[in-house]
Order: sequence, then C-alpha cells, then structure tokens
Amino acid sequence: MRRFYACLLAFLPALACAQGATSLSLAEVEALWREHSRELRLAAAMVDAAAGDLKAAGQAPNPELSLNFLQISRNSGTTTGNWLDKKVDSQLRVDQLIERGGKRELRRRSAGARLEAAHLDLADTSRQQLAELRRAYFDLKLLQEKAALATETAALYARGVDAAQKRLKAGDLAPVDVARLGIDQSRADSDARAVQAELVQARQALAYLIGREATASGLSASDPWPLADDEVLADGLPAQRADLEAARRRSQAADAERDLARAKRARDITVGVQYEHYAQNTPVNSYGIGVSIPLFVWHEHEGEIARAEADALTASLQAQKVAAMAGGQWAQARAQLLAARERVRRLDGGLLADAERVAQAAELAYAKGAMGLIDLLDARRTLRQLRVEAVTARADYAKARADWQAQMDSGKTP
Repeated sequence: MRRFYACLLAFLPALACAQGATSLSLAEVEALWREHSRELRLAAAMVDAAAGDLKAAGQAPNPELSLNFLQISRNSGTTTGNWLDKKVDSQLRVDQLIERGGKRELRRRSAGARLEAAHLDLADTSRQQLAELRRAYFDLKLLQEKAALATETAALYARGVDAAQKRLKAGDLAPVDVARLGIDQSRADSDARAVQAELVQARQALAYLIGREATASGLSASDPWPLADDEVLADGLPAQRADLEAARRRSQAADAERDLARAKRARDITVGVQYEHYAQNTPVNSYGIGVSIPLFVWHEHEGEIARAEADALTASLQAQKVAAMAGGQWAQARAQLLAARERVRRLDGGLLADAERVAQAAELAYAKGAMGLIDLLDARRTLRQLRVEAVTARADYAKARADWQAQMDSGKTP
C-alpha cells in the first residue's frame, strides 16, 4: 500500500500535464491579465461614468414648456376644428432657469477633478493588480516546486521502507527502526497531499486574474526565479504616484463642491415668456413675461454648506492619510526586499549545498552500517527543510521584488 501511494504521488505531476497543461511565462500571464482583468474593466467603467458626469456638469438647465387650458366649462363649445376655435382659454409658456454665482463652472471643476481621479484610480488599480498578479504567479511556482520536493521525499521514504523490510527479513534491522521509517513515510505522504491541495488553490487564484478559470487545473509557471542582484533601491516614493495624485484630485473636487454649496446663496433667476389666448366672448391674444426668484425665508442652505465644508476637510485629511500610509508601505516593502535578498544569498552561498553533502554522506554511511537510523532521518529532515526554505526564500524575494516595483510604479493606464 505504501508503494502504491508513493507511485500515485509521483504520478500526479504527469497526470496534470496529460490533462492539457498550460505552461505560461510571466510575460504571457501579464498579457492575459491586461486582456481579461475584471478589476481593470471595472475601473475603466468608472472612468466612463466620471466622463458622463463631467459632460452633464457643463450643461445649462433645459427650458421648460407648459401648456394650460383654462375656463373649461359646459359652454366651452364642442365644434370641430383646431384648438384655437374652441371657447377655451389657453396659455403657452416657456421658462428658463438662469444660474448665478458660477455654479456651472464649479460643477465642471468638481466633475473634472473627479474624472482625473478616476483615470488615476485606473492606473493605481493596474499598479496594485499587477503586483497581485506577480505574487500569484510566484505563489504557483513556489507550490509547484514544493510539490516536486514533497513527491521526491515521499518516494525516497517509500524506497527506504522497502529496503528496511528486506533487511528486517534478513535479520539485519530491528522492527522499531522499520516502524520509524514507516512513520516518516506517512508524514511525507501527508505533506505531499497537502501541498497538492495548496497547488490547486494557487492555480485557481492565478486563473481568476487572467480569466482562465476553465483551464485552471493545467496552469503552470515556467519562468525561473529572479536573480537576487545588487539592484540600487530608490530613497523615496515617486512624486506623482497614481494613488497619491488621485487623493489630491478628490480633495480638489471636494473644495469645488464646497464652493458650489456656498454659491447657492446667490439666487438663481427663472425667466419666462408666455402666449395667452382668451376665447370667451371676443377672442383676445396676448403676450407676457415673468421673473421668479427664491426667497430665503426659512434657510440659506446652511446645512448643505456645513456638510460640504466637512466633506472638503475629510477629503484633505484623507489625502494626507494616503500619503502617510504610502510612505510606510514604501519603507516596509524596501525592508522586506532587502531581508529577502539577504536570505536568498545566504542559502545560495553554500548552506544548501552543505546540507546536501551531509545528507549524501549520511545515506552512504547508513547503507554501510556506519550510522544509526535516527541520525539518517535527522539528516534527511534537515535537507528537506533547507530545500523548502530555499525555494520559499526565492519566492519571498520574487514577491518582495514585485511589491517594491509596485511601490515605485508611478502608475500608467494600461
């Protein structure tokens, strides 16, 4: 049964390849993401909505046309003909609202700032989603390599158990040692199955970002790990990063809306012209004009002004908060990148190679009877832990590098 499980674990990667595996480079994944990203499409739709708001903000109020029939009674007449022949008074009126206080310009200024913020939001969404995409890609690569290591380890323990059982039959090994090997093999099998489950999740996460959910089970990452080179890191954030600029534009829009609320104190005027037809007795046609203005009897828009002033202050504070948080995120990303780079260099500098030599020597010594089983198992565990640590360190460096690049990306609309 143990041999069956070991063969099954070894067969899983080949089975995935046989079921239509799709090996993708990071560049190919990014191209698919730009084409299928739902988040980018949503952000682009918000740009279209803001463009519509700007168009509406610059439009003058439409005139209103009204037609009224007056003095309708039983004696109004029922003769056929056009409505002017009826003995019914009629009134045709056109009213036009004239805005004062620069309200239209203030609406246009607010909507324009929000449109710019929407464009910047699209760029910032691209910046953040690209970093998430790269993290998902390297998570998949990490789990691919961990799955390969787990499968290799499980197969190693299966061969060890088979050899131990033969030695047990020959009287060359104690039953307790065979039991120890069986326990470690069970652990290795469990680890391999757990990694396979995590690999499925990683494929689904990447598939969602690139719109390949239907073929998620066959996705694989083909690019090598990025080299931990001596990249010179910048000393500060880009001055025009998209999220910072978007927050500033929203603050400008809130300032314009505050001014718009204050401008409501300037009374708008409604001007109307009318044509009147009196059909009673002797028909008479007449014309008239009218002007109406609001009376600030109960309020002068104090509540709206107070709310707009509070919103302007909130937007200003929010812009300051975004800038402060961006600075902290930049510092954290820089520290994580430096730590990850140092960790990769330490493992590549000989630590992993030393562990592999020790494990090989332990296997040889145990085969010749010069080392006990416990020491052999300890050497195997140490090597496996260091291999997992090495691939995890490379993944951490790759993801930290993606986060750093996201921090330094000023944001360009894709």
